[in-house]
Amino acid sequence: MTESTHTLTALVVHRLIRAAEGPSQLELRSAPNPLDDASARLMERLCRYFAERPGKGFGHFERDERSFPMPAMVRRHVIEESIDFTAFSAEMLAHLQQRVDEDKVDDGGYVLIARATVFGADCLYVALLQETLGTVIGEGLSIHDSPHLDFAGLQVAGRIDITAWQAGAERYIAFLKGRGDLAGWFKRFLGCTDVVIALKETRKLVETLTHFAETQQLEAPARDELMERAHLVLEQMHESGAALDLAAVANEVFPDAPQKLQATLQDEALDLASGFVPDKRALRPLIRFKASAEDWKLEFERSGLRSGAVQYDEANNTLVLTNVPESLKKMLLEG
Repeated sequence: MTESTHTLTALVVHRLIRAAEGPSQLELRSAPNPLDDASARLMERLCRYFAERPGKGFGHFERDERSFPMPAMVRRHVIEESIDFTAFSAEMLAHLQQRVDEDKVDDGGYVLIARATVFGADCLYVALLQETLGTVIGEGLSIHDSPHLDFAGLQVAGRIDITAWQAGAERYIAFLKGRGDLAGWFKRFLGCTDVVIALKETRKLVETLTHFAETQQLEAPARDELMERAHLVLEQMHESGAALDLAAVANEVFPDAPQKLQATLQDEALDLASGFVPDKRALRPLIRFKASAEDWKLEFERSGLRSGAVQYDEANNTLVLTNVPESLKKMLLEG
């Protein structure tokens, strides 16, 4: 965890124990874990896996704090400073236990609660982690089983951007959606109302795809094909009402190296939502150029550059339009 992007300020690990029948049990740590190198590495892995995991939901706190007490807890700890991190984490765990028991969630595990500055933002992370069995080589090259936290199987995790919350941002909670309704109970634990404004998210997606195409050092025809393919894929999603799947978009739009595009779309700084239906109104910039100056406005299809209907002279910084329609020709001659 590099000091320039991540600064860990508090971390604790508790345990939620699920029995075959009956309510869950808690194993509470009496004090936060030391902020040593091991804790820093643990936090680094959580941040990395959370950032890289596709299928996130975004939102803000529910207004009903009686039914959803998380914002009140955060307020007491962060703003009022009436409870310290240990008491705060214990309250959170008791609330988590209540949600788990009410929703009859099957899995228990280790509950990691941490506060860290991430890219300049004060953030609160909560994750439910299970153990998995690995292998280590010991003295004399002996082979031993070694249980460790299963970050690769991380399904339940959330992040509250405290800085954005205090600044009145539209959305400041992110959580893993998981499969099916896996995230439903955890979203209620966070007290989160989903906020996905399809038009705004689609515009962000289009801007990201455009920037990606411009930075891949592609020849103009290949770049245009990528943009047109993106337009077709997203337009089909709009027409069918299919929810956006970033991995599927990457596979269809950039099949030669889909993991490269997927990494760009899942960049933590972008905070691009998934699961919304692309808004058709925001897709036109993928295949259309639009610009204006003091004395003119111009709009044309990207395909016009390939067909020669629109020609750009870089040396003279001029555009040449061919096949001028008769109506426009007449107006120009009369003007």
